[in-house]
Amino acid sequence: MKDRKRVIKEKNTYRPYHIIIILFLFLSVFSAAMMYPIVWMICTSFKSNAEIHMNKTQFFPTEWTLEGYRTAMEKAPIGNWLFNSIFITVVVTVIVILTSTFIGYVFGKYEFKLKKPLFMLLLATMMVPSQVTMIPRYMMIMKMGLLNKMAALIVPSMVSTFSIYLAKQFIEDIPDSLCEAAKIDGAGPVGIYWHVILPNLKPAIGSIGIFTAMAHWNDYLNPLLMLNDVEKMTLPLGLVYFSSQRSEDLAATMAVATMIMVPMIIIFLLFQRQFIKGLALSGMK
Repeated sequence: MKDRKRVIKEKNTYRPYHIIIILFLFLSVFSAAMMYPIVWMICTSFKSNAEIHMNKTQFFPTEWTLEGYRTAMEKAPIGNWLFNSIFITVVVTVIVILTSTFIGYVFGKYEFKLKKPLFMLLLATMMVPSQVTMIPRYMMIMKMGLLNKMAALIVPSMVSTFSIYLAKQFIEDIPDSLCEAAKIDGAGPVGIYWHVILPNLKPAIGSIGIFTAMAHWNDYLNPLLMLNDVEKMTLPLGLVYFSSQRSEDLAATMAVATMIMVPMIIIFLLFQRQFIKGLALSGMK
């Protein structure tokens, strides 16, 4: 009887290795296809323009050169674009984390009139495409006198509906006993939020921070609408402007594109565990 159970157990735990191998090969080919343009871009940034125009299909450069990077640094305000992108991304990410977690705390731990209708109305805004609010947002920024300023990109992005929803789902899982104990110790709503809620929201904060930072680092449409001066452009907008001004200088264009991509790659390599965990947790919630 025991031998029979053992055989059944072994059959149940049998793995079709041929399927695993096929999936592994498929994913390897798919990953290589996804990585090919990125590696080609990086390699092209180290080529000379003469070599690029002579043989555009050649993968690795025959002679490695920094000509493209020198041209990019001399002909474009890369430093300003980099500072603008970092400043906007960091400020918006910090503000969104604070606003979304606090609003999620209010919806998750307090009862008040019209709570459910207000939250449903908040969720309904997620179904409105950003293109629909583009013109009203532009008119609002213009009337506030913020056009062509970095505040034009920060103010409309201070609140994120998805981040509020994600924070609320996590906050509802925090035991009420922790909040009650903080109240007994004399903590008010802000004190409970700061000393109880935030320390228990690290996974949610990581998810919100990563999604927000990536969205604003790669944002092109909003800077295109709100910014006019070359010095105030962000990196994605600056890349398009630079490539339009120097369409024949592919080495410099690829160099600028590489400089835009490198910070995100570094951040992903440093925080890949948090990134994957955030994706998994956001999907579970």
